[in-house]
Amino acid sequence: MPLETISGGNIVLLALAGFFALSVFLGVRIVPQSEKHVVERFGRLRAVLGPGINFIVPFLDRVAHRISILERQLPSTRQDAITADNVLVQVETSVFYRITEPEKTVYRIRDVDAAIATTVAGIVRSEIGKMELDTVQSNRAGLIGTIQDNLANVVDDWGIEVTRAEILDVNLDEATRAAMLQQLNAERARRAQVTEAEGRKRAVELQADGELYAAEQEAKAKRVLAEAEAFATGVIAEAIAKNGLEAAQYQVALKQVEAISEVASGNGKQTVILPAAALEAFTNAFTLLKGKS
Repeated sequence: MPLETISGGNIVLLALAGFFALSVFLGVRIVPQSEKHVVERFGRLRAVLGPGINFIVPFLDRVAHRISILERQLPSTRQDAITADNVLVQVETSVFYRITEPEKTVYRIRDVDAAIATTVAGIVRSEIGKMELDTVQSNRAGLIGTIQDNLANVVDDWGIEVTRAEILDVNLDEATRAAMLQQLNAERARRAQVTEAEGRKRAVELQADGELYAAEQEAKAKRVLAEAEAFATGVIAEAIAKNGLEAAQYQVALKQVEAISEVASGNGKQTVILPAAALEAFTNAFTLLKGKS
């Protein structure tokens, strides 16, 4: 269409169409899932736009800040601290956080990372000052939990959530390390001496137990033998009571025969000379035995 044929009405329509398209372009805001947008109207907070399609008033509202809500890691920092037992330590920490309320973060704090780092340093110094060095080394998990809780209370006003806090390392100066190594070696030597002493004590106790057990067994054996001898004596006494003197003479003669048999049963070649009394003992025993049969 030639320019001279365009009427005034058509120009107005084209202007309205352009204005409408521009209004739609400025009024529709698509926010990514990982962000939140802070909208201002004439310099004042108007709204916070979440992920998805959002609408604002064109020419009046503007997106002043685009804030990422992804989890962030604060750069690792080192801070000096003094324990309750006056030991200088250097603690390396790392903090993970994310922004949950962008309107607070934007309007209440200028440098989030620097503010969190300063807060962490103060909390670490304060908490380590209450603990001795051995506790710092052995109770690191509890110290991390305390740091995270205290930090969460502080940064809550900034619209920040602390997701994790870590103590990466606790460094000591060379003099303290040497002293700790010397103490560790002394403790190991003491434990070795205690273990050796306990071993010797246990050996003595076991030896005493063994000797006591042997004595008890020997006493039991003697008791059994005594009981057997008592029983035999009782039987003999009963026989003497029933059969008179002949039973006693038989027992005496039998013992004499057994004694001579033991003498004659030795190894090697030997000559056994029997006295007349021994021969008489044999005769008496056989006589008594024959008489019993």
